[in-house]
Amino acid sequence: MTRDNKLIHRYTVTDAAVHNSHCLEGLLDPENQGVQAFADSAYRSEETEQVLRQKGYRSRIHEKAHRNRPLSKAQEAANQRRSHHRARIEHAFGAMTQQGGKFLRTIGMARAEAKIGIMNLVYNMRRFTCLVRQATVV
Repeated sequence: MTRDNKLIHRYTVTDAAVHNSHCLEGLLDPENQGVQAFADSAYRSEETEQVLRQKGYRSRIHEKAHRNRPLSKAQEAANQRRSHHRARIEHAFGAMTQQGGKFLRTIGMARAEAKIGIMNLVYNMRRFTCLVRQATVV
């Protein structure tokens, strides 16, 4: 998804047993002009940080608090700044919820991929009409 227009460019479909963080490398867009990768704390691991460094990205993944080790004020402030950028991406997930949710009731990966692909297409079409409307108003 691009920061400017919030259109979905790339997505991955997996079964429920696969954690989202395992798909990060496949979602990194080589045509992306940005050098920062934003994600929530579930993606934070040494392996992820290494992959991002190898691909030339600067990690902007949220810091995680651990038991008996709360985040410092600086870490909380950094997470707050990162959340500002991530909010644009979360917009798409909110729209998906309005289109019937993120949980699928399909049998087989092919049907799940088709349904998610169509949901992404519908989201992009709705978003595109908003962008066109905004361009004609200006």
